[in-house]
Amino acid sequence: MTAIIAGRATLALILREMSTSYGRTPGGYLWAVAEPVAAVALLTVVFALAFDHPPIGRDFALFYASGYLAFALYSDLVQKIGVALRFSRPLMAYPRVSWWDALMARFLLNSLTNLLVIGLVLGAIIALSQTPLRLETRALAAGLGLAMALGAGLGCLNAYLFEAFPVVERAWAILNRPLFILSGVLFLPDAVPRPYDSWIWANPLVHVIAQVRAGLYPGYAPDALSPLFVLAIAGLTLLTGLLLLRCHARALLDRI
Repeated sequence: MTAIIAGRATLALILREMSTSYGRTPGGYLWAVAEPVAAVALLTVVFALAFDHPPIGRDFALFYASGYLAFALYSDLVQKIGVALRFSRPLMAYPRVSWWDALMARFLLNSLTNLLVIGLVLGAIIALSQTPLRLETRALAAGLGLAMALGAGLGCLNAYLFEAFPVVERAWAILNRPLFILSGVLFLPDAVPRPYDSWIWANPLVHVIAQVRAGLYPGYAPDALSPLFVLAIAGLTLLTGLLLLRCHARALLDRI
C-alpha cells in the first residue's frame, strides 16, 4: 500500500512537472528537441569549416552529438534534481508527498525526456549519414546509464547543498561553466599529451562521454576508461545526499 501511495505521488509530480516545464510555452516538447539540434548543428558547421575531419570517424555531426547529448543528459539531471525541493515545496504540505517523491519525479521525467531527445537526434544523424554505422548498443546504453547515475548522484547531493548553503548554487554554476570544454565534448581525451591526460581523466564526465562514443564507434576503447570510477562517485554522492536529506529535509523545506 505504501509503495502504491508513493507511486501515485510521484506520478502526480511528474504530470505537474510536464505541464509547468513544457506546457507553458508554444511548442512544448519541441523546444527540448530543437535546443540540442541547434547546438550540434552549430558545432558541426564551425568545426567542419576549421578541420577536414573530426577526431574520430568521418561525420562531424555524430562526433559532436555523442559528446553534447551525453553532457546535456548529465547536466539537466543535476540542475533539475538539485532544485527539486524548491520546485515542489507547495505540494509537500500534503502528508503523502515526500522529498523522495520530488527527487524521483524529476529524475524519471528528465531522464526519459533526454533519452527520447537523444534517440531522435542520433537516429536522424545516422539516417542522414553517408557513412554506414555499426552501433554497440550495450556500450552506448552503459554510457547513457553512467550519465544518468552521475546526474542523479550529484543532483541529490545538490538538493541538500543548494538549500542548506545558497552560495553553493552560485559557486556550482560558475565552476560548471568550463566543464563543457574540459569533459571531452570537443576532443578525444586520450589524445591529450602527458602529464595533462591524467588530469583530464580525473573528471568523471570524461569517462561518461568516452563510454558513449565507445558505443557509437566500435573499436574505440581508451585504456583509461573506467566505468567503475564513475559509479563510485555517483554512488557516494547519492548515498551522502540521501542521508543528508533524510535528516534535514523537513528543516530545509521550512526555510525555503
